[in-house]
Amino acid sequence: MKTGKLRIVNRPVSKVDAHALVTGKAVYTNDLAPSDCLIVKVLRSPHAHALIREINTARAEAVPGIECILTYKDCPDKRFTMAGQTYPEPSPYDRLILDQRVRFVGDAAAIIAGTSEEAVKKAMKLIKVKYEVLEPVLDFRTAKDNPILVHPEDNWKSLCPVGADNKRNLCAHEVSGSGDIDAVLDSCDYVIDRVYHTKANQQAMMETFRTYTYLDTYGRLNVVSSTQVPFHVRRILANALDIPKYKVRVVKPRIGGGFGAKQTSVSEVYPAIVTWKTGKPAKIIYTREESLIASSPRHEMEMHVRLGADKEGNIRGIDLYTLSNTGAFGEHGPTTVGLSGHKSIPLYGKAEAFRFTYDVVYTNVMSAGAYRGYGATQGIFAVESAVNELAQVLGMDPTVLREKNMVREGQVMPAYYGETAQSCALDRCLERAKEMIGWDEKYPCRDMGNGKVRGVGVAMAMQGSGISGVDTGSVAIKVNDDGFYSLMIGATDMGTGCDTILSQMAAECLDCDLEDIIVSGVDTDTSPYDCGSYASSTTYVTGMAVVKTCETLSRKICERGAEYLGCSPADVEFDGQKVTDLKTGESISRKEIGNRVMCSSNQPLSANEAFSSPTSPPPFMAGIAEVEIDKETGVVEMIDYAAVVDCGTVVNPNLARVQTEGGIAQGIGMALYEDIVYNSKGKNYSNSFMQYKIPSRLDVGNIRVEFESSYEPTGPFGAKSIGEIVINTPSPAISNAIQNAVGVIIRELPMTAEKIYRGMQR
Repeated sequence: MKTGKLRIVNRPVSKVDAHALVTGKAVYTNDLAPSDCLIVKVLRSPHAHALIREINTARAEAVPGIECILTYKDCPDKRFTMAGQTYPEPSPYDRLILDQRVRFVGDAAAIIAGTSEEAVKKAMKLIKVKYEVLEPVLDFRTAKDNPILVHPEDNWKSLCPVGADNKRNLCAHEVSGSGDIDAVLDSCDYVIDRVYHTKANQQAMMETFRTYTYLDTYGRLNVVSSTQVPFHVRRILANALDIPKYKVRVVKPRIGGGFGAKQTSVSEVYPAIVTWKTGKPAKIIYTREESLIASSPRHEMEMHVRLGADKEGNIRGIDLYTLSNTGAFGEHGPTTVGLSGHKSIPLYGKAEAFRFTYDVVYTNVMSAGAYRGYGATQGIFAVESAVNELAQVLGMDPTVLREKNMVREGQVMPAYYGETAQSCALDRCLERAKEMIGWDEKYPCRDMGNGKVRGVGVAMAMQGSGISGVDTGSVAIKVNDDGFYSLMIGATDMGTGCDTILSQMAAECLDCDLEDIIVSGVDTDTSPYDCGSYASSTTYVTGMAVVKTCETLSRKICERGAEYLGCSPADVEFDGQKVTDLKTGESISRKEIGNRVMCSSNQPLSANEAFSSPTSPPPFMAGIAEVEIDKETGVVEMIDYAAVVDCGTVVNPNLARVQTEGGIAQGIGMALYEDIVYNSKGKNYSNSFMQYKIPSRLDVGNIRVEFESSYEPTGPFGAKSIGEIVINTPSPAISNAIQNAVGVIIRELPMTAEKIYRGMQR
């Protein structure tokens, strides 16, 4: 890897697709779908738990324009998972395309396809379904070992030993730890024993779920979809349809946001089975209501934290039990829950002992999935809030308590799989955030003299950089005529700018201009394999694949240049523009090499490398919130948010900054506004943006972002990830600010004005 002064990496270059975006030329899934596509819609269950006893489609099929109506009798009886994960998936195989048993309000009961939306809507109303309504399991606290089973079927299966047992409503279970946590807590001077509750949240990406499908001239199923995981979708559809994987091709156009929602294959299977059955192109476009009631939101979790410390504030032990609600299906259930402990407990590296226990349970609500932060967000809210409560009990400044206990560079993190923090600037992040907010002048609160009080609060966070020992990124680069490069990646840019980041790395390695690199999107037929864009993996994992590939290509360019110059490869040097014979001074340009490769050549001038890491170096972050509370109403207003991130070498400061700002805004939404509400029968009331409040620019206050760079020796140019960590500090920091302002501690999100007001009345 290139060392020394960087030319393009660590520079705020514009996104490679910036011009297309600002001129409205970006092409999305629905823009590409042909006009004669069959329109596909799903008839959804009105019951949280029921068996379909009869389903009459005769009148609906008679509607002009209706091509097909599919029920559970028309679909393969083969269980699969919609979770976009590397095989073998930790998530259980618990789904059918259509099932006789429906498991939440909004579950699929039938698929309707027709030549127009009007015909499909009319037909949908004419389908008559006779349900045997069953009692649902709606409270996840009572789900484990409940006599009512969400998945009683015998062909349910779990491919990995994650502690799952469908006959106990259990999707996953594990206990891990180090040291004698009970003995340590018993000997502590202070023990915080608290329960925290985070509700489900919607990713609320701008572009809803959407897919179109068609058969090509070879009879293969072609799938164009707004997905983060094209290669995983290929496997998911092959499993669901019970067809060979070589029969499926997946193409990803531009994505209008994902935030983890599109790591689950929510929409693809419905038009896919219509096309496979009819041979005709088909598309499905989820309405916003469907995206809110039948998708893959954040897992609801309840976390019981016991935190022990001595009189000086040294944290000696952490005991965390997480109960996670996976909903009707197990997508990402066994994996998100692990981050609630493994990405929160290691923040306090001096603890003598820890224990982390979790259960993931099935219930009859919409199934959960991946959402930015992926379980770490929930766990960090709990552990960081407990640390803030400990600071109050000790009468200690919460920033001082953290300075005393935080993980530092060079420390082994037992709760983080025994990894060593080789790059960690968390101490500098916290120090700088305090300076930005004016902590020493504002802590704990200031009375504004108008019935309002302002408080400040703090939190820290860590995440990861890909899934260690699992995630794989691959890259291919070829030299074209005139010497420009084609960079082919399997990672999916969903607005994050990874096409730009990876192009910057390639241009840096190859000593060329960014304009010399042409990056292409994902097509499972032609792109090198990549797990997809999730788990904060692209910059670190795929970035290292770029570096390896460029190093291989540079060597090949030298060899080819030496061949054309008639000298030994050991005697040449490639400076990005030309290959020079160091003995004679004779050179040949990259342009000429590219053109000569196209004539009388026995080998293409290209390279393809892959990368998978045995470790997942964590980025770190400190966030400090300032809020203003109206003491008469409990209404909270965000005033200021100071964030400092350590993501190693910042590859593109502009993109890193907007990533951080966006993540903080999402975290503020989770903390103060966003709430999925069900009634007593399992109906989701949060089915539009009128009911499900996401923050606007007016709701988030002033967000300020800075970076404290460390150098990660295993990462490309010293870089780590940034995609997920940025959402993790707002909830505990805002909770602490409310605590410091009015003395009210709220342990359940969202922290509404009603909860604050009631707390002030006690």
